[in-house]
Amino acid sequence: MRTKSEIIALLKDPGIIAVVRAQKAEQVIPLSNALLEGGVVAIEITMTTPDAINCIRMAHEQLGSRALIGVGTVLDRDTCRAAIAAGAQFVVSPVCRLDLIPIAAAANRPIMLGSYTPTEAQWAHEAGADFIKIFPADTLGPGYIKALRAPLPHLQIVPTGGVDAANVGDWFKAGCAAVGAGSSLVSSALLSAGDWPGLTQRAKAFVQAAKQARAA
Repeated sequence: MRTKSEIIALLKDPGIIAVVRAQKAEQVIPLSNALLEGGVVAIEITMTTPDAINCIRMAHEQLGSRALIGVGTVLDRDTCRAAIAAGAQFVVSPVCRLDLIPIAAAANRPIMLGSYTPTEAQWAHEAGADFIKIFPADTLGPGYIKALRAPLPHLQIVPTGGVDAANVGDWFKAGCAAVGAGSSLVSSALLSAGDWPGLTQRAKAFVQAAKQARAA
């Protein structure tokens, strides 16, 4: 079993977290394999995926040695507990649900809470959130992250929304710890077509752009 520090390290390297909203449960394993082939290790299975808890359990059992399977769109404590029990190794909420922090901490799992303003981000950090999910980030941009981190450099920021292969480097240059990539990576078109080679190529593009930005 991975330690919390090991999980955090995997989330930050290469720093691409695939936000998965599968159309049907049977897509989860092949899409996860495609992401892994492209170098994306962190796979956030959102609760909007059909039968999400069982999908997390199945993915963790089959891919847990190679992948980092997490849960996303967590809005309540019962869901948080169920997902961790199913094998989720990290927890993500799009909102600032501070009551989820003790549950993740008790299971030794990192948690990422959604924030939009500097005040929300600092509150989440002080309450014990390991990462701050800036959402929706497409309305803010990398410049906002750079400005936010100037007075608050301790925040481990993960923007979600508006991150794509063309601009992912800008987010890392602004100081993000990682990025969340949803439809720009795991698109509905790729899912509908079952285009797993296409998903692998898209994952490779994200990973390469992230590594180039960090090297620079």
